[in-house]
Amino acid sequence: MPSATLPPGPPRSLRTLVIYGPGRDPLQFFGGLARDYGDISTARVMAERLVLLNHPQLVKDVLVTNQRNFRKGRGLEQAKRVLGEGLLTSEGQVHLRQRRLMQPAFHRDRIASYAGVMAEQADRVQREWADGDVKDVAAEMNRLTLAIVGRTLFDTNVESEASTVGKALTAVLDSFWLTMLPLIDVLERLPLPVFRRGREARLELDRVIYQMIADRRRSLEDRGDLLSMLLMAQDEGDGTGMTDRQVRDEAMTIFLAGHETTANALSWMWFLLSSAPEVEAEMHDEIDRTLGDRLPTLADLPNLPTVERVVTEAMRLYPPAWIIGRRAIDDYPVGDYVVPARSIVLVSPYLLQRDARFFAEPDRFLPSRWTPEFKASLTPFAYFPFGGGTRRCIGESFAWMELVLVAATIARRWQFRVVPGHPVVPQPVVTLRMKHGMKMTLLRRH
Repeated sequence: MPSATLPPGPPRSLRTLVIYGPGRDPLQFFGGLARDYGDISTARVMAERLVLLNHPQLVKDVLVTNQRNFRKGRGLEQAKRVLGEGLLTSEGQVHLRQRRLMQPAFHRDRIASYAGVMAEQADRVQREWADGDVKDVAAEMNRLTLAIVGRTLFDTNVESEASTVGKALTAVLDSFWLTMLPLIDVLERLPLPVFRRGREARLELDRVIYQMIADRRRSLEDRGDLLSMLLMAQDEGDGTGMTDRQVRDEAMTIFLAGHETTANALSWMWFLLSSAPEVEAEMHDEIDRTLGDRLPTLADLPNLPTVERVVTEAMRLYPPAWIIGRRAIDDYPVGDYVVPARSIVLVSPYLLQRDARFFAEPDRFLPSRWTPEFKASLTPFAYFPFGGGTRRCIGESFAWMELVLVAATIARRWQFRVVPGHPVVPQPVVTLRMKHGMKMTLLRRH
C-alpha cells in the first residue's frame, strides 16, 4: 500500500498563495514540474492543489481505468460560464444522456456525408485569396472552420457572424486564467474592462446560438443536421426532449469547440510546413498525383497518407487540447503517493507528445515517423490529442476528416510563409492558440 505522502514539488511559499503561477507561462510552468520532479509531481497554487501526471500509464489510469474517481477539473468547471451544461462540462447521468442523444449526429455514415461540404467550403475560401496576400492565417482558418461547422452541423450560413464570434471568443478566452482565481464570482462583479468584455462576449455568443434555435423552432423542419437532432431528440429512457437551454448549451459547445480546435490545428500545421520545404514538397506531390485538378472526396482519404501524417505530427507538437484536468473525488493512490481528494489532476498531451521516451527527436517536425509500424508500437496514451475514456471527444472522426480534406484542398493551390519578424508564440488557454495570430504570406502554387 502506498504511504499517505504527497508527490514531490516546489515548496509552498507566500508567493504561491497570491500569484497564479501557471497563468503567466503555463507551458513553462508545467514543463518545469515534469522536468524537475518526474512523472508524478504536485504544486500548491493559490487555493488549489495541482498534481501533474506525465506518463502514458498514469494518463490511462485517470482517463479510463479509474475515471469514476474523477470529475471535470477547474478549467472546465469555469468554462460552464460560456458552455453551460454542455457535453464538455456536464457530469454523471446528465453527460451520459446528452452524449446518447447526440451520438447519431457523429455516426460514421452521417460524418461521411459532410465530406463534400468541407472541401467545398475550403475551396470557396481559398478562391478569395490573391498571390502575395499577407493574411492572419489563424483568423482565416477560424473563419473557414466556423463556416464548416455552421453548414454541416447546423445547416446555417454563419459566415456573416465569423468576425463577431471570433472577437467574442477571444474576449472570453482572454479572461480565462482570471477565472482560476479564488473568489472569482466576487471579483467578476468589479468594473474591470476584462470582465466587462467577457460578459458582453458571452451575451453576443448567446445571441448567435439562440437565433439559430429560434429560426429552426419556427420552421419545424428536420434538415438531418445536429441542430435538428437536438431539437427533436427524445431520450429512450423517459421520452423527454431538450429544453431551449439544453439545446443552447450543446450547440454552444459544438459550435465553439468544433471550430476553434480544428482551426488551431490547421494554423499550427501551416506554420510547421512553412519551415519544412521537403515535407511540404512531398505533400504537394501526393496531392497533385491523387487529385489532379479536382477537389478531394471521402474516397480519396486512403490515398492521402502523407497529408494525414502531416496533420498527425502537427497535432503531436501543438495539440489543440494541450492539457486535460480532472478533480479527484476521493483520495487517489498513484505510485508511492496519495493524491488528496479535491486535488486537480492534470495530464498534458503537449508534454507527453514531446517526450523523448516515446518520440525520437521530439521537438522536430517529422511526419515521416508515423509509419504503420511506429503507430502499432507506440505506447497507448503517449499520443492522445482527443483525450480518452468515456469523455473522449465525440467529434474526433469529424475532426480527422475535416483536417485532411481542408489541408488537401488548400495545399492544392497554396503554400504559406511566416512573415519575417512575426512573433509566433503559443497561447495556452482552453485551447492552444497563437498569441499574436499567424501572419503569413500566401504564395499561389499553380
